[in-house]
Amino acid sequence: MSETDEQGFGFERLEIWRRARDLAAAIYEVTGSFPKQEVYGLTMQLRRASVSVAANIAEGTSRISRRDQVRFFEIAYGSLSEIAAILQIAADQGLVSEGRLPQLRSEMQRMCRMLSGLRRSALGGTE
Repeated sequence: MSETDEQGFGFERLEIWRRARDLAAAIYEVTGSFPKQEVYGLTMQLRRASVSVAANIAEGTSRISRRDQVRFFEIAYGSLSEIAAILQIAADQGLVSEGRLPQLRSEMQRMCRMLSGLRRSALGGTE
């Protein structure tokens, strides 16, 4: 077993990555009750965007270049915004419960703040 296997990957120690995994699980849960005609529409778009958040955080942390790190963190941030917009549209269509939407939005706003901090850190605290 290699050292990486024993210690895990660096991104796995980040709270923002763990939250991104939890968000993806929540999105899969919420979209599980969407109508079948939305499988290739809202369902897939939400699921892909939620996976994108976690994947881009992981990929960003693996980059040596600060510029590359920042770019991946910005993509993750954009995916969170995409999820927020699509969830609102889904809620407008009655596909997301009134109680669930505010919970998800609150968590995504918290994650956006965390990603902004991660981005600032990657930039060396400048900006």
